[in-house]
Amino acid sequence: MSRVGTSTISDNLSDKDVVAAALESMPYGFAIWSSDLRLKIFNRKYAANFGLDVSDLTVGMSVRNLCTLIIEAGNYFGLKPSDLLRKLKHRTTSSAKGNAKYYEQVLRDRNIRSSYEYRPGLGWLITHEDVTDATDHIVALEKRERELQRQAMRFETAVNNMAHGLCMIDADHKLVICNENYAALYELPEHLQQRGTLLSDILDYRFENGMRPNAGPMAFLRRRVQTIADRKRAIDICEFENGKIISVIHQPMPDGGWVETHQDITEQRRSEARIHHLARHDALTDLPNRTLFNEEMAMAESRVKRGEMMAVLCFDLDHFKIINDTLGHGVGDEVLRQVAKRINTTKRDHETAARLGGDEFALLAGPIKGPTDVAALAERIIRAVSEPLEIDGHRVMIGTSIGIAIAPHDGQTGNELMKNADLALYRAKGDGRGNFRFFEKGMDDIMQHRRMIESGLKLGLTRGEFSLVFQPLMDLDKNRISCMEALLRWEHSEMGVISPGEFIPIAEEIGFIVPLGEWVLTEACRVAAGWPEDISVAVNLSPVQFKSQRLLETVQRVLRETGLPASRLELEITESVMISDSEQTVEVLHALRSLGVRISMDDFGTGYSSLSYLRSFPFDKIKIDRSFIEDVGAQDANMEIIKAVIALGRSLGMATTAEGVETEAQLDAVRAHGCNEIQGFLFSRPLVEKDALEMIQAMAAPKLLNAPLRQKAG
Repeated sequence: MSRVGTSTISDNLSDKDVVAAALESMPYGFAIWSSDLRLKIFNRKYAANFGLDVSDLTVGMSVRNLCTLIIEAGNYFGLKPSDLLRKLKHRTTSSAKGNAKYYEQVLRDRNIRSSYEYRPGLGWLITHEDVTDATDHIVALEKRERELQRQAMRFETAVNNMAHGLCMIDADHKLVICNENYAALYELPEHLQQRGTLLSDILDYRFENGMRPNAGPMAFLRRRVQTIADRKRAIDICEFENGKIISVIHQPMPDGGWVETHQDITEQRRSEARIHHLARHDALTDLPNRTLFNEEMAMAESRVKRGEMMAVLCFDLDHFKIINDTLGHGVGDEVLRQVAKRINTTKRDHETAARLGGDEFALLAGPIKGPTDVAALAERIIRAVSEPLEIDGHRVMIGTSIGIAIAPHDGQTGNELMKNADLALYRAKGDGRGNFRFFEKGMDDIMQHRRMIESGLKLGLTRGEFSLVFQPLMDLDKNRISCMEALLRWEHSEMGVISPGEFIPIAEEIGFIVPLGEWVLTEACRVAAGWPEDISVAVNLSPVQFKSQRLLETVQRVLRETGLPASRLELEITESVMISDSEQTVEVLHALRSLGVRISMDDFGTGYSSLSYLRSFPFDKIKIDRSFIEDVGAQDANMEIIKAVIALGRSLGMATTAEGVETEAQLDAVRAHGCNEIQGFLFSRPLVEKDALEMIQAMAAPKLLNAPLRQKAG
């Protein structure tokens, strides 16, 4: 690859390769020196003529430095660098007075014919051609001139075939060259594309013919003048009144001029805006989703600290499951859409209503004067939602129950308010539905249950009350089990079976998840060590475990003690792991990856900023959350997101796993769009250790290797 100065090409890699290829295809040494004799462009043969390696030369180096290198390489024996410098300066000075000047000299026992030609605004074009074997120097000269013309055409073709618009402006703010894409981008007439055209004339034409900046021409010009004066590489995004968005990369040149590439990124920005909207809004109702609602809640916390009174309303639809079961998911989806419209109509513009999932909604209201304001709002929502719906010829009756928590009295953080509003919602449902209830201290009975769980966690681990079950992940290409996910179960000696969704958050809050997580990791690796070597085990990691300084050490120790190869261990994290200290987290993830452990992003799409986290760390796998899968097979509102996630994973080299696959329709949908794995009840429920091993062995049997995936195992 030739060393090409950044001042002469765009930052686009394919464009750079085109120009570089054109330079390297020249059969002679070629270089461009600026008017102040600094190197701008050169190819490999140019360096070789002086007995130098291409790495010895750098863009921007002075001709004095080159003379020193040439003398040190053994050329021009008997001359000093200063003598050679005078000789070269004489040649360039004489060539500046007219047409190209030609010289013959002996370098490294070869006859070299050199040409020096000055072009205003560009500098000196210098060639070195080996004519040792030429019998007729005139023929060689004619051949060189023809080749020079061909190379000029190639260079012009390369510039005009760049994907971006390119222009070069000299120190006098006059056009040196622009390509066809630049002219087309701004619809420049031919007379404004000529060498020597003033940049001000080009800008005036652009402003007058549809490319007027949103901020106004004066603000645009001030910004451009400052960029030129700074003499630094800069990237500017310019938005215009006609809707176009242009990305401009400015690269100064040593002689005071500059090169710019211009790219129309209008469609790219629109696509990014759409993706950003989809990531923060519910695909079915277009209401804000949990991600956006949490952001609004976080901003509301600062308002509460300033003394404002805020309210959180949590509500879901009464008997919604019956509608889905009797009338189908299509009608259920339409119910959710129409309810969302009624909520939007009922709330005030500055209030935020969100669909959290399923038929669960939340609303953030404030500032409010007191409970009376919130009660009136809740009554309006109940009345609006309770109006009959006409859907596909069906008269649908629906209702809602609402729980309310008011800040700062019922909590000052989003988590506290949501928790207390949920408690109030349970009371509203228990009191007959179709009503609302405020949070009351008496609802803290749930905390007594929580305290029993807290006290039982440590005892449960010492008493052996915890166990693991394993749920298979099915490789859709190979039609076999590829991995088993370890899931934690707890059977309390007094309270019986306690759901992981209930005790794990408590274990995280009190810090017990660290020793409990170490037990899970050790037990999962011990069991997996007895499986065939092509079966991996997946273990979920809590955000709290990442705060522990001993996570990496623990993983190393467990792998060493159990004998499980690191390549057979998958660690699953959620986006919440990345939030608190993403830089430290990414360091730990890279350290785990260096051991050979695979890292998966679990519950993708339900967290805070999925796309940014995928850019910050190259995950091995993306697990699509079951909330996006559950509606597949009916009128699927989430299919576009599922397709986008699978395509995103493919483009980033990450495998994708669909969680919660329970129907054949869901399986067919995710398989059709290239999903790599599935996990869900359609294939198997979580299994105890013995049953998991039996399933692995059964699936490995030759008669089952080609069995249809839809046959449930176990």
